[in-house]
Amino acid sequence: MPAREDDTVKTIAVELPERVTDEIDVLVQNGWFADETEIIRMALWEFVHRNRFALMEQFQRADIAWALRQRSDLLAGEAAQQ
Repeated sequence: MPAREDDTVKTIAVELPERVTDEIDVLVQNGWFADETEIIRMALWEFVHRNRFALMEQFQRADIAWALRQRSDLLAGEAAQQ
C-alpha cells in the first residue's frame, strides 16, 4: 500500500532474520512486490489492520487490572488504619 501524497513518512530501520529476508527477496524477484519496502509496509499495515481492536482490548484490560489493584491496595490501606 503506497503512502498517500498527504501522508508524512517516517523511516524505521529493522533487523530481520536472514530466512525472512530470503523469503522477501523471492517474493520481490517473482514480481509479487516492487521492492522490499513495499512488502514490509504492506505486512505492517495488514498486522495493524487485523489486530487493532485486539491490541486495544488487551491494553484496556491491562489498564483496568492496574486500576483494580490500585483500588484494592487503597482499600486495604484504609482498613489497616481503622
